[in-house]
Amino acid sequence: MDIISLVIQVVAGAVGGNAAGMSKQGMGPVLNSILGGVGGVLVGQLLSSLTGDPTLATAGAAGTLDIPTILSSIIGGGVGGAALTYVIGLIKNKLQPH
Repeated sequence: MDIISLVIQVVAGAVGGNAAGMSKQGMGPVLNSILGGVGGVLVGQLLSSLTGDPTLATAGAAGTLDIPTILSSIIGGGVGGAALTYVIGLIKNKLQPH
């Protein structure tokens, strides 16, 4: 886990979390961003380990920093952030009395 990929995944997760928060499952921009960042890191790291992509730091040191490596972190982070925010918002809304 390196700092560059973590930053990309957190930012992409926060964007994904806020995008998912625009639905009825939203919990406010701050909580959407926090949950999105956490989900982004979780799914981004999982995707990175499943696909065998090198981390951005080792790829950069080896001179192979390329678009697929960066896109993998962005897509994994965004999807993870959106998914976690939506699921937590759905659970929260189901538990609230109407």
